[in-house]
Amino acid sequence: MANQDYDAVIVGSGPNGLAAAITLRQAGLSVLLVEAKKTPGGGMRSAELTLPGFIHDVCSAVHPMVTLSPFFSNIPLQQHGLEMINPIFAAAHPFDDGTAGVLHHSLQKTAEGLGQDQEAYLRLMQSTVNNLPKLLPDLLGPFPFPSHPLALADFGLKALPSGTWLSKRFKTKQARGLWGGMVAHAIQPLTNLTTSAIGLMLMAAAHVGNWPIPKGGSQSIANALVSYFLSIGGKIETEFHVRSLDQLPSSKAVLLDVTPKQLLEIAGDKLSSSYARKLKNYRYGMGVFKIDWALSESIPFKNESCRKAGTIHLGNTIEEITHAEQITSDGKLADKPFVLLAQPSLFDSTRAPEGKHTAWAYCHVPHGSQQDRTEAIENQVERFAPGFKDVVLERHTMNTLQMEAYNPNYIGGDINGGIQDISQLYTRPVLSLSPYRTSAKGLYICSSSTPPGGGVHGMCGYHAAKRALKDIFHI
Repeated sequence: MANQDYDAVIVGSGPNGLAAAITLRQAGLSVLLVEAKKTPGGGMRSAELTLPGFIHDVCSAVHPMVTLSPFFSNIPLQQHGLEMINPIFAAAHPFDDGTAGVLHHSLQKTAEGLGQDQEAYLRLMQSTVNNLPKLLPDLLGPFPFPSHPLALADFGLKALPSGTWLSKRFKTKQARGLWGGMVAHAIQPLTNLTTSAIGLMLMAAAHVGNWPIPKGGSQSIANALVSYFLSIGGKIETEFHVRSLDQLPSSKAVLLDVTPKQLLEIAGDKLSSSYARKLKNYRYGMGVFKIDWALSESIPFKNESCRKAGTIHLGNTIEEITHAEQITSDGKLADKPFVLLAQPSLFDSTRAPEGKHTAWAYCHVPHGSQQDRTEAIENQVERFAPGFKDVVLERHTMNTLQMEAYNPNYIGGDINGGIQDISQLYTRPVLSLSPYRTSAKGLYICSSSTPPGGGVHGMCGYHAAKRALKDIFHI
């Protein structure tokens, strides 16, 4: 065989593309990472979207898995400039009566704040919190042959039901609402099976490692990963838009941080007809409509806890959230959408000029919707923070098509790389013993369309790289 230009080429520099590139380079391979945009980062980018001096996270803003991910924990990112900041409270969930459910770093404090549901919360969460560190390698990967079968079974029995079914464990509005906001991160109806898994993971992550934000914006995570990759001898080319594998230099392995739709566009002629047919049947989920605000002051939430939380869930009761997510999934617009909001400038003064603030929010919308949801989102914020609209200096919005134009992996505004329901939880992108392999030798998919799915954890790229090391390089 003629000499190859590289051992491996990675297409796409989101957290998974960078994780794949780093993992392969750590194994001693020559690795090229190519990125279509001017800067690496994928969903980890920050920019002055509104006014000069106001730094906004273009996509992801809060990162529960960065400090817990087995991949990230083995990379010396602090030495490459990354500083993670823990908000006072991980999350808060306000209600119309001025009260709020609060997700503390402390399991006990969270439980105590839920009144008569204190014991129910501890029964639900205690074992998951205790077991999470040893379960994460299994939970953040392909369908596992469990390292800790009893602990995994305990988690699985709680994770399998729908979020609405598991909410019956709670009696109070505070506990049920707080739980509903966590489950809504699944971006699908709360009545779907396995939606409890995302609620359990997010709450346990807060109790084990908090929900930190990166100082300076999410771009700081990308910058640290890039700095480390270059320091160990990796190579990056930006403004390299790949439309065909023929554009790439020769290599023994190609790993694509793309979803099935782009995989078919880039490499469809190299794939078997049966594999391509399965990719065409891959299902994408709801999209998002996102707003960034430059603010003259912090958001005037009625509840004091909301002024100390890194993430706010705006949806009132679990019944209201369940209704909003269901009709959105059905292709309609909710009058009172569930809104996820973050205000990083409360804890990171580098995000805005002195005395000023930034805020970031999105709601779920039907897949591909171009409807402007600015008014609906701002009405939800105003509902729990009267006077909010008066402190808005400037706003920047992105609908689903603008999200996809910014990051082609966000098909129809789907930020999870495909719906993560029970039929696509471990069969992403196809049912396979090795979901990272494609039907073409040496060609792998390493995006959030593979297990464990969406989020800034790098584990999709890590597992894909491990598969390629074993298959192609016998490492």
